Amino acid sequence: MNTVLSSANPTQLESECLAVVVVDDGEKNKPQPRVLASEAALQSAAAEVLASGEVTGKLFETVMVHRPQGLKAKRLLLVGGGRGRSFSSTELRKLAGTAARFVKPKNIRSFAFLTPELPTGVADAVKSIVEGVFVANFDPDVYKSDRKDQSLDSVTLLVNGDTKSLQAAADQGRIIGESQNFTRELVNEPGNRMTPTMLADRARNMVRQLGMDEIKIEVFGADKIQELKMGAFWGVAKGSDEPPALIVIRYEPKDAPASPVLGLIGKGVTFDTGGISIKPADGMEKMKYDMAGGATMLGAIRALALLRPKVKIYALVCATENMPSGKAQKPGDVQIAMSGKSIEIINTDAEGRLVLADGLFYARQLGCTHLIDAATLTGACVVALGMVNAGVFSNDDNMYGRFQSALQRAGEKMWRLPLDPEYLETIRSNIADIMNSGSRYGGAITAAMFLKEFVDETPWIHLDIAGTAWVEENKAWIAKGPSGIAVRTLIEFAQDFAKTGASWGTSAGTATAGNSTSGTDAAQKRADSGAGL
Repeated sequence: MNTVLSSANPTQLESECLAVVVVDDGEKNKPQPRVLASEAALQSAAAEVLASGEVTGKLFETVMVHRPQGLKAKRLLLVGGGRGRSFSSTELRKLAGTAARFVKPKNIRSFAFLTPELPTGVADAVKSIVEGVFVANFDPDVYKSDRKDQSLDSVTLLVNGDTKSLQAAADQGRIIGESQNFTRELVNEPGNRMTPTMLADRARNMVRQLGMDEIKIEVFGADKIQELKMGAFWGVAKGSDEPPALIVIRYEPKDAPASPVLGLIGKGVTFDTGGISIKPADGMEKMKYDMAGGATMLGAIRALALLRPKVKIYALVCATENMPSGKAQKPGDVQIAMSGKSIEIINTDAEGRLVLADGLFYARQLGCTHLIDAATLTGACVVALGMVNAGVFSNDDNMYGRFQSALQRAGEKMWRLPLDPEYLETIRSNIADIMNSGSRYGGAITAAMFLKEFVDETPWIHLDIAGTAWVEENKAWIAKGPSGIAVRTLIEFAQDFAKTGASWGTSAGTATAGNSTSGTDAAQKRADSGAGL
């Protein structure tokens, strides 16, 4: 899809459709809609429909005006932006996506969007609009035999300013939007078309297409995983006929300092049956998405390589299937992780933390000084936070504070949960150092406590994206299916990491705000007693 910046008068632009934001400046139950445009002709074209009460400015509201008077555009699309006093780039990104998804099924292949002014500046608005349109342009129906491609060909952003100076912001929005969609494409693939080997091939192709000396990839198979003594990872992988893959991508710009080094570690379970502790049949088909954490890291490092921050970043994806077979590990088995810790297997469906345990430790061996992992790790996190917020855990308040700032800039929703030492007691083993699953209570936290055992004092953030990696129904701005959650935040974080790398210290701590909720007995059972997805 092409993105075009134009400083043309919006009333004089010839287009299939011109999208304009409408906000509500009124009080509660007394809407006062206002078009975010200064041109008198635009105000006049929208005046009648605004006066009718058909348009209120409610968030994601869409009303089309055909043959608008005074405009050369064939259609005027009014998109509700919510309260004017709180309107920001977060809403704008979704509104751009809403406009794109509104026009696509109407056989409109190009449209224009009037860029509103934001307190954060025109460049931020341009970047947000481009991101939103690219994300909205993705549809998951790739295997339908009667599929009709409704993809947009182009979008024109009407800006008040020098288009050349804003091109960098548009390019950045395109890179981020494309990389989020790359993650979504990987997660969308069914298990028979996205095995660990296939995921590794897609990662290789991505690096090859980038064609940059700064980014290199290695893929290790079963022999290397065993040679590295990754007993936790291999314990999961050995149950499947499909070979595992340890994907290691290094982004090392020539002018980057030797330290710090950011490690991005993703769970890449390309299909999760639960193993011997097999899952219920209901909903198991969705377990193709259990590699979303790994796909997130691939999308993030793709974008970062193109954005070229001056910092070393390594992405590691531990890819495997979790299958029941005569070779599969059993409840009660003891595995020895790469770190030397012994793990009693209580539940073979708590496999994600096993592959991440070795991935996190190996990232430290490679020289990573700061770690972030992402995984569709626990049903318990879905019970606690639903499908709105991802769970965040950290052993370092300084690193978490910077991550929270990146989260706000990216406009994604995550909620920090505690890592109090008392939780560790529930996964102590009588026969080994640690169990891979505790009681039914606090399952997302005990899973994070398990991972914490393999990072020691290294500053670390764990993202449990089980409830947010998949959009359960079509929304105005995004299609049902993979969300690409955390890609934008990781990009923001890594760019800040590069700018302030020399000042990155640690302030270990586990303070947190917020609380978790408990569900019904049925919901708790569906969460596999806090075990992994």
